[in-house]
Amino acid sequence: MGETITLQSRFDGFELSAYHAAPQDARRGGLLLIQEIFGVTDHIRELADGFAADGYEVIAPSFYDRLERDFQADYSQPSIQKGVQYSTATPWDQVAGDAQAAIEALRPPVFVTGYCWGGAATWLVACRCEGVAAAACFYGRRISELVDETPRCPTILHFGKTDASIPMEKVDEIREKHPDLPVYLYDAGHGFVSDRRSDYHADSARLARLRTLQLFARAGGGKAEA
Repeated sequence: MGETITLQSRFDGFELSAYHAAPQDARRGGLLLIQEIFGVTDHIRELADGFAADGYEVIAPSFYDRLERDFQADYSQPSIQKGVQYSTATPWDQVAGDAQAAIEALRPPVFVTGYCWGGAATWLVACRCEGVAAAACFYGRRISELVDETPRCPTILHFGKTDASIPMEKVDEIREKHPDLPVYLYDAGHGFVSDRRSDYHADSARLARLRTLQLFARAGGGKAEA
């Protein structure tokens, strides 16, 4: 079980809330975990707790706090529409400034991962933020907006082969512009990590998580003293 903390954005000084989960064993590093369009939901907190159980100190900021404090959507159509609205109303420069505050609140090495909207935000952070050791992007549809930027740390990408919201042409575009970055494809649709969604695919979720943890371990996420 984690706690709520406050971060001060490096973008504009705004104070936003974040979910903080401490490692349950010897610390492997810090982890910035970036939400889906739905906000910092029970699902995101569970993911944070899971990474904390693996030895990571996790911070999951509420990136939509300027629009609605502690926004948490369900999977109804009105909530989805609100989440999409908030995501498009949140500028990338602001996201980078909020993310930088979370990175600076964590002791190195600091890693980043995110899902859906957070997958694209993870790419952004890998490209623009200081102090990131490695990044894992999960089904980030809006990476296409940022594809001309290049990650400055080891970065991997996870996509579902049957994701209707991310055509394979978009994935191929990323591959063409960044041929050295690993792009993993799974027999799954969008949001396959979330057991709240119809596209949840347990085997793909486990494999993608394993690859993510292996990346972090290679980039300095070995166990230290507690």
